Amino acid sequence: MSAVQPAAAARVVWSPVTDRPAVRALLDEGERDRYTALRAPGDRARFAAGRALAKSVLGRLTGAPARSLRFDRTCMLCGGPHGAPRLAGSRYRFSLSHAGEVVVLAVCERGSPGVDVERPGRRDFARLAGRVLSAAEARDFSGLPPGRLDWAGCRYWTRKEALLKATGHGLTLPMREITVSGPGRAAALIDWAGRYEVSEFGLTDLGAGGHADGGVAALAVHGASGVAVSESSVGDPLDAPPGAS
Repeated sequence: MSAVQPAAAARVVWSPVTDRPAVRALLDEGERDRYTALRAPGDRARFAAGRALAKSVLGRLTGAPARSLRFDRTCMLCGGPHGAPRLAGSRYRFSLSHAGEVVVLAVCERGSPGVDVERPGRRDFARLAGRVLSAAEARDFSGLPPGRLDWAGCRYWTRKEALLKATGHGLTLPMREITVSGPGRAAALIDWAGRYEVSEFGLTDLGAGGHADGGVAALAVHGASGVAVSESSVGDPLDAPPGAS
């Protein structure tokens, strides 16, 4: 079990997606290979913008040139090369997510963050309910009017994926093992099928960063029983958010 601290402070930064030479210039050789391997222009743009945003913010927080930062993708669970990116040797931990034309970054000095954003209409939650929802959640979900199912499904999904990203598991563990509060209530972890204690996590919903298509988003921090969020938006992945320097 992780050592639990009372609360964690998290900086959340939203940026529009953009793919231009100055943004791509922050990619290292391995990241450029990954960028090139992505077939869809939108996927390449979101990847480049996410990495540039992370390096821009972390560079200002650490005092290191953004172009010099290298992320380690060693999986913290199995040691494979497919883990979430992290800045090795730094006290800062971060998580990235994107949806449509926005990318979001969460950074913590203590605890392990996981952030997720979803655009309504992207998934068929009525069909996915059996794979995503616990029994208690499914009962609540089935009682919602049809017009609320997509929004509610996004709330459940983002809260759960944020938790899974915070532990490093990603989507390798079943979402239905996790029970969170209903979409009309404040975000909270209710139960995780004996894997984790509720007190190990801070969980909160996020705004859309001022972007019209920002969608539904959530942030979880593993190793903290609560999370205090400072949320801001920038106009470009290379811009400095307030207080980051």
